[in-house]
Amino acid sequence: MSAALRILAALAAGFTFGLGLALSGMLDPARVRGFLDVAGAWDPSLIFVLGGAVTVSGLGYLLSRRLAGPVLDARFDLPTRRRIDAPLLLGAALFGIGWGLSGFCPGPAVAALSTGAIPVLVFVVAMLIGMALHGLLPTAAAGSPRGVSPPA
Repeated sequence: MSAALRILAALAAGFTFGLGLALSGMLDPARVRGFLDVAGAWDPSLIFVLGGAVTVSGLGYLLSRRLAGPVLDARFDLPTRRRIDAPLLLGAALFGIGWGLSGFCPGPAVAALSTGAIPVLVFVVAMLIGMALHGLLPTAAAGSPRGVSPPA
């Protein structure tokens, strides 16, 4: 497939993802923190967003196992590691703490840049710095930390 078609498909998928996040309320950090506050004034409305995401992701994964290959790439890049280890648990804990404190995870934060809010910009810049610093770690240089095969 042509590079232009791949870029257009990525733009369409990203636009649809961002629009879904905006319509569902995932761009509002107060609402997200309300959802995460299960011991206080819990707002369960985002459970439907997460349930929809897990359903779509699960169906996509099942479909990828039945297809010979993707339409716009040479092969699927799926995780190969299945081990639950200390780096995975530490990363999950850091992600959860950051999500709970800020009310943002990476996807909604990038989509929320469209609001022009300064806290969102600060979060995204901090996220990018963290990603860059992670890339400098010796374990990251040795291979993909998630166990995803590098593209051919």
